[in-house]
Amino acid sequence: MEHINAADTVFLFVATVLVMIMTPGLALFYGGMVRSKNVLSTTMHSYTAIFIVSVQWILIGYSLSFGPSTNGLIGNLDWFALKDVGFTPNTDYSSTLPHNLFMMFQLMFAILTPALISGAIAERMRFSAFIIFTLLWTTFVYDPVAHWVWGVGGWLRELGALDFAGGNVVHISSGISGLVLALYLGRRKEVKTAAPHHLPFTVLGTGLLWFGWFGFNVGSALTLNDVALNAFVTTNTAAAAAAIGWIICEWFVTKKPTILGAVSGAVSGLVAITPACGFVTPLSALIIGLLGGGICFFAVSCMKKKFGYDDALDAFGCHGIGGTWGGIATGIFATTSVNSAGADGVLYGDWSLLWKQLITIGATYVFAATMTFVIIRVIHLFIKVRVDEEDETVGLDLALHGEKAYHEKAL
Repeated sequence: MEHINAADTVFLFVATVLVMIMTPGLALFYGGMVRSKNVLSTTMHSYTAIFIVSVQWILIGYSLSFGPSTNGLIGNLDWFALKDVGFTPNTDYSSTLPHNLFMMFQLMFAILTPALISGAIAERMRFSAFIIFTLLWTTFVYDPVAHWVWGVGGWLRELGALDFAGGNVVHISSGISGLVLALYLGRRKEVKTAAPHHLPFTVLGTGLLWFGWFGFNVGSALTLNDVALNAFVTTNTAAAAAAIGWIICEWFVTKKPTILGAVSGAVSGLVAITPACGFVTPLSALIIGLLGGGICFFAVSCMKKKFGYDDALDAFGCHGIGGTWGGIATGIFATTSVNSAGADGVLYGDWSLLWKQLITIGATYVFAATMTFVIIRVIHLFIKVRVDEEDETVGLDLALHGEKAYHEKAL
């Protein structure tokens, strides 16, 4: 206990509650983009992730993700139900922080990730199937990938790949898994007439996500040092630059810049800078964000249309593609002048980091996609995973939950 640093502890506590607010923020972000008859159903997905993963994490999730391992693939169950995870620091992760505070910080990442997936399957997945999927996916996809990248002995960590705050662990894994689910479930019946019902919700959700993202990225330094403050600057810079990049592309292509495009761009920039924020300069962050906004715009507006998949709220377009670009950009722009614990990328004379990043991205794509398909296929053997056409027409709020978000006043 004498090793606990009060300043570090307060810093990470604040970062943890900042990350927690991201999932309710995501509920607003996604909720505003669906039709009014599905807003409660969509909101339930984010809050269900909070409920399910909070319990799974203390029982087995944290131990599988960050516990000791002998094979570099997954942790063991030595920390089942948080056995030996108390106030005393675990020096493998931090010698100045309570171990249970570090655990709670990582829990918030684990909660957000399956909530992100829900954007791809909005307005058509059965709630019972989503509950089971969230539990299984967190256990068999998120926990192993988190261990690979962040856990002591994890094979990608040992390889030397860099992921400061979750580009692979959170965004690529959720994005590609969302795409697999969207393809498996098929397109919505009324996809051509689908439109956001309450964009102010989405804008407010973006503000909460941006706010919480400072905890997400800056907190990953685990102490308020030069690397943390660099992550603070680069996170904000990339988000702003990506919003500009998206607006420029949208203005050029459609002749009208939209608020939905602007906030989608900002979120794409936040995604893209996540793996790089503690390793790149502010100027690099500006470039990463500007290009990330444009890349995600074309993924959402062109690639989705060309291939015809129904990624309802663009989980893959923003998080999968944004996270992929961020991982590649880390291999290009990272510099040890920002973080001596990192590595130099292509711009600083070393190509090896880029190859490590590409290996990490490829491994995450293949593993998350394969496991997601297996999980949803197994679930489908026992229960229906897609709602009936009649329920889809009525809306999932009434059909699945027996309630409405909006009630017309009597004249």
